[in-house]
Amino acid sequence: MNQDNTTGLTPFTIDLTIEEARRRAEVVAALGPGWDPVAVLRGEDEAYALLYSGLDAEQQRTYDLLVADGVLPGEGRGRAAAH
Repeated sequence: MNQDNTTGLTPFTIDLTIEEARRRAEVVAALGPGWDPVAVLRGEDEAYALLYSGLDAEQQRTYDLLVADGVLPGEGRGRAAAH
């Protein structure tokens, strides 16, 4: 008996590009006309700065170590962590 049934399979592919574009359009529409992405990013930057402000010397050393090791994102654009 032939255990390899791959010869009887029919290829089945779906291109989800159109569905992804539709999904993204629906998300933007749901956000509404009052959504300001620049203001949102500015607010995130302000929150990030506030979160790590006022650290004492020990906390600052720990923060600097975590940034250097890529655990926490550093300052500047594209704050994604390195790892």
